Amino acid sequence: MEERGTFTELEVSLASARTLPTEQLPRLLGQLEVIKMTALGRLTAHASPQVQTDQLLNTHEAARLLGVSEAFLYRNHSHLDFTIRLGRRLLFSALGIQRYLQRRSIVRTKRPSGTSDLLMKSSV
Repeated sequence: MEERGTFTELEVSLASARTLPTEQLPRLLGQLEVIKMTALGRLTAHASPQVQTDQLLNTHEAARLLGVSEAFLYRNHSHLDFTIRLGRRLLFSALGIQRYLQRRSIVRTKRPSGTSDLLMKSSV
């Protein structure tokens, strides 16, 4: 029902384009351009890829996200592709950690002592 109303309004605009005096056509064209750009903007807003901004995390923040100790990160940073070294500082890419966790499946197991151990196993 609403769709038919929209097309009826467009048909009226088309009839106006055919019958309006020439001096009123620039105003009509301007209004049609606003409608066109509004519709185009709505279409492309959802089609454009989401730009993600990366954040550099310190060892404490990265360890918390990964569920490992800071010592583990210091020992294994050279094997982790999301590690960034700035001078003596060791930083970690938040987006890199997200991708890493998506590639890995996390399996929790219970040790006999009742403490939980976090094992990471490749999901590929």
